[in-house]
Amino acid sequence: MSETPTVDFGYRTVPAAEKPALVREVFDSVAPRYDVMNDLMSLGVHRVWKRIFVNAIQPRPGETLLDLAGGTGDISFLALRAGAGRVICSDINEEMLRVGRSRALDRGLARGLSFLCADAERLPLPDRSVEKVSMAFGLRNCTDKDAVLREVRRVLRPGGRFHCLEFSRLEVAALQRLYDAWSFKALPAIGARVAKDRESYVYLAESIRTFPDQARLARMMEAAGLERVSHRNLSGGIVAIHTGWRL
Repeated sequence: MSETPTVDFGYRTVPAAEKPALVREVFDSVAPRYDVMNDLMSLGVHRVWKRIFVNAIQPRPGETLLDLAGGTGDISFLALRAGAGRVICSDINEEMLRVGRSRALDRGLARGLSFLCADAERLPLPDRSVEKVSMAFGLRNCTDKDAVLREVRRVLRPGGRFHCLEFSRLEVAALQRLYDAWSFKALPAIGARVAKDRESYVYLAESIRTFPDQARLARMMEAAGLERVSHRNLSGGIVAIHTGWRL
């Protein structure tokens, strides 16, 4: 009799089949205050990280960008403003996309933008259908990260690029204690006060620590068939931009 496959959910181990619903509950809960909480959690620095990320993507008018885990639309909106011809903002969570659609209309960014509620592990898109794929702060919440990376390669056209912005491993030892205190004490307290949800922010802090570090994620991308894989640390490794090509 085979054992039930398990995966991490923060510091907990849960059956793999249960993780998508647990993650969905987290983001259903945080969606209404998600953007405010991002500013508070990162002291506004997430906006700088995202601008650097979109500059690395280099959106172009004749290309389609698939923005996985697009959530409330930050990367999609920045890409359109930077010159992307078409952006597909995809997320597994319909509540996050609902907020994203509302924000897009408020900003007059409906042209060239479409929304897709889909699981990044099983994308309803044809092979070789997009020039670029982005994923910002979403891969760590996926149940089967290797499956996501394989799907990324599948939908990329030859010569296309994948760009992943994700929390990684801090490489400045002197800041580690301060970073840990901020992650495990301050963030849950802010979540409880502002979003009325402490537990979701405990999970988000834990999910950062259980996510593969820079070197391991690079190996995972290569195993999925991506080539010329590289990474760039931001803020001392608190986050990193990983890039891989389909050649």
